[in-house]
Amino acid sequence: QVQLVESGGGLVQAGGSLRLSCAASGSIFSISAMGWYRQAPGKQRELVAVITSSGSTNYEDSVKGRFTISRDNAKNTMYLQMNSLKPEDTAVYYCRWVAGPIDYWGQGTQVTVSS
Repeated sequence: QVQLVESGGGLVQAGGSLRLSCAASGSIFSISAMGWYRQAPGKQRELVAVITSSGSTNYEDSVKGRFTISRDNAKNTMYLQMNSLKPEDTAVYYCRWVAGPIDYWGQGTQVTVSS
């Protein structure tokens, strides 16, 4: 079964940058949308950014202008470039790919932003 594997999380100071990657272990066809979610302690999981099959993107208001979602179809990989990080960005970040009736989720990667 195809799995999504995230990487790139870590500890960074406020104002710093990180790039998250989400790679599929195999080919996934008919992807309609790919997205990044995050869940902070004691909070619900929220959608951070999404990119559709046509390439259109959308962002949660608090990350607009700081985060950029992108994908490399040839590498079966999705990215989240995070700049100007803030302590409130601290969370576990998950990737999700939707392909028809199948929902793929990654295992999560921790992002911690120190003040």
